[in-house]
Amino acid sequence: QVQLVESGGGLVQAGGSLRLSCAYSGRTFSSYAMGWFRQAPGKEREFVAGISWSGGMTYYAESVKGRFTISRDNAKNTVYLQMNSLKPEDTAVYYCARATTVQALTAYTNWGQGTQVTVSS
Repeated sequence: QVQLVESGGGLVQAGGSLRLSCAYSGRTFSSYAMGWFRQAPGKEREFVAGISWSGGMTYYAESVKGRFTISRDNAKNTVYLQMNSLKPEDTAVYYCARATTVQALTAYTNWGQGTQVTVSS
């Protein structure tokens, strides 16, 4: 039984900020890597950021590096994505996912339902 629930999405003007949260439940979540993906209309799902189970290793897509920050609080069973300096091209549905390793995209096997992020010009 795996549950991942994203929240924090919404409408924001370009240059603004949003903080996404992913609350997860189930067993052994503290031992899994977590990540954020996004999918814009008409486009394939793309990797945004990932974090190892301990939080010591993070990875970012080049398009968001320097603007987005992924973090996690295992005590609260939550992973976050702080998004700053948002651009209209960041508009997408953002998904939280769980992986056995942060170093392989194919390792992400559990997904949340997604939260919509819309950035207006």
